[in-house]
Amino acid sequence: MYRKKQGVHLPVNTFTMAQSRFHALQLAGGRKPVSFTQHSKRSSEYFGCNVFNKKAMHEFMSKEAYVSINDAIEHGSKINRNISDQVATAMKAWAIANEATHYTHWFQPLTGSTAEKHDGFFEPTSDGFAIEKFNGDMLIQAEPDASSFPNGGIRNTFEARGYTAWDPTSHAFILDDTLCIPTVFVAYTGEALDNKTPLLRALQVVDHAATDVCQYFDRQVTKVNASLGWEQEYFLVDAALHDARPDLVMTGRTLLGHSPAKGQQMDDHYFGSIPERVLACMREIEYESHKLGIPVKTRHNEVAPGQYEFAPVYGEANISVDQNSLFMDIMDKVARRHDFRALLHEKPFAGINGSGKHNNWSLSTNTGVNLLSPGSTPKKNLQFLTFFINTIKAVHDHSDLLRAAIASAGNDHRLGANEAPPAIISAFIGSQLTSVLDELEKLEGGKMSPEKKTELKLNVVGKIPEILLDNTDRNRTSPFAFTGNKFEFRAVGSSATCAHAMTILNLIVADQLKVFKADVDVLIAEGMKKDDALFNALKGCIIASKVVRFEGDGYSDKWKELAKQRGLNNTPDSPRAFDFYITPEAEALFARNGVLNKVELHARYEILQEEYFMRIQIESRTLGDMVSNHIVPIAIRYQSTLSENVLRLKELLGKDYALHAKEQLETIREISGRISRILRAVMDMTEARKQANLIDDAREKALAYCDKVLPYFDAIRYDVDKLELTVDNELWPLPKYREMLYVK
Repeated sequence: MYRKKQGVHLPVNTFTMAQSRFHALQLAGGRKPVSFTQHSKRSSEYFGCNVFNKKAMHEFMSKEAYVSINDAIEHGSKINRNISDQVATAMKAWAIANEATHYTHWFQPLTGSTAEKHDGFFEPTSDGFAIEKFNGDMLIQAEPDASSFPNGGIRNTFEARGYTAWDPTSHAFILDDTLCIPTVFVAYTGEALDNKTPLLRALQVVDHAATDVCQYFDRQVTKVNASLGWEQEYFLVDAALHDARPDLVMTGRTLLGHSPAKGQQMDDHYFGSIPERVLACMREIEYESHKLGIPVKTRHNEVAPGQYEFAPVYGEANISVDQNSLFMDIMDKVARRHDFRALLHEKPFAGINGSGKHNNWSLSTNTGVNLLSPGSTPKKNLQFLTFFINTIKAVHDHSDLLRAAIASAGNDHRLGANEAPPAIISAFIGSQLTSVLDELEKLEGGKMSPEKKTELKLNVVGKIPEILLDNTDRNRTSPFAFTGNKFEFRAVGSSATCAHAMTILNLIVADQLKVFKADVDVLIAEGMKKDDALFNALKGCIIASKVVRFEGDGYSDKWKELAKQRGLNNTPDSPRAFDFYITPEAEALFARNGVLNKVELHARYEILQEEYFMRIQIESRTLGDMVSNHIVPIAIRYQSTLSENVLRLKELLGKDYALHAKEQLETIREISGRISRILRAVMDMTEARKQANLIDDAREKALAYCDKVLPYFDAIRYDVDKLELTVDNELWPLPKYREMLYVK
């Protein structure tokens, strides 16, 4: 292995760690923006060119096949074998026309990332020639080596039994030279082994439940789609500086590092222009995304130095989830071409903003109505309030599940710190809607007089403004906020798949809508008019869910106390948050809606616990290595230099040396104390890790890493970060925060 410096190849072992750091700084400081070939300046001319979308289907597919695909998308109808062969033939022709040579089933296993196994269209013939082959069987189903993916005990680890199945509701696409076919991933016995399958089930449930409720207002509504618009936050660090940090390479975050003198205090990064190198990288990410039909529209700086954001136009939830997973892959590939590394960890740098992935969610009908957008008439607003209030009720009843949906080792560091929402799930709705709900709460029970009903419709419901002035992004401490025509789930972490949050959110809203409709139907059956029944049921939801609404500062200790009084849980760590998945109530919720059975749910629970302790395990090992092999030797070397200086002063000045060497002696004592504490803490951490590794149960092991191993991180870091300020800068081995965050 070699490093290249100014055209000369040097062996790695010729560099000390400090030299490596300064070499990395030299490389980073000399970078120029990387240009790329863009076939057209107008996105409209190439948008979706690498997607087998309706335009491509029209061109390559028979009318029969096209209609069948649309029916599958719109109504979930099955595609027969004859049609699948036609679709496969069309896909192959389109893919080859676009220079694809391979195909793969592209799926989302329970690792949180995507997976693919490439097979060539190439097929040799008996006469020594070859053909391009791709038929319906290859399209519909494949059998990847499933033994390498987590399964939570659904099958034996050594068994590779599992298969992928085509999801016709998400368009195939070409990535590099490969036709990628979005699929579900299930065990041989039928249990879901991926993130897409439960999402599709939840979307189907919310479609049916929301459509049934829409019938109170509009009989023409036959389908309701959940929509998602994600906001992807990330950091960019120069590749050389990144690779000189073992913690960034191994864990995606800095385990050590003192905060720079200037962080984000002045917010000048957010309001500044995008750095030239970064902009070039952003432009190519945008270009590659548009070719794959990802409607990325917004790019800008974020608050922290070195932090940025992309956001697309919202779309159907299943497709949008797929696009975000694909987008993260694109970001990584393109960033590398520009000599950057894209950091998607929720908290890569201590003391400044972490990165989230706000999930903007809404429901829309086949008639083109956003069910979470206020209207211009009392009837439209009553429909809006029905879905708005039921969503809040769902959040209240299942807040713990929402907490579980965003739980991860990385997000634990972010929640409640530097502009991220706290771990307490609450809902922000703004003063205008708060006053509307307060008025509805005052309703007297039972039937209303015509005068009261008129007053309610005209003076309360009818006066909801179409533009809600205070429902913008003002309350940054709220994990779940209404922003005028959608709900924004702000607590989702930047590296997470959107599938977790979208599965849970759509599931709980669907279940609540079912309960609401049953309640309304009972009241109507008892002789109450429809409007009276709706108002009375909504009033019940408002009263029952009031405690989850909060408009204040989620960072304050007062909120923690108030939340406790309200009965809202504050669960700061993931192993305990995961427990909310397997409560009897959660098991019943998933089962009665057909989203996950008990086996599937417990398998996921075990996988999540395993992923948690493995991440902390890797971080602990990396931290121990960095401290023992990089930091402590450098600190001892610097201490030795100071000691030699003191000895020379003693030889030169005799008894008076102590007066002149006072500061050096204090520094030597300080370094000695810190080295001693660091090494002791590393030894204790290692022992705690060894004890945790003896535990077989996944939950108990995760808790041991959380409670017994993780606390050593901060103690070790404190003394190491103090050493960073003490040790000669010329000796310090790791790129510093000021270098990683500001050298662009």
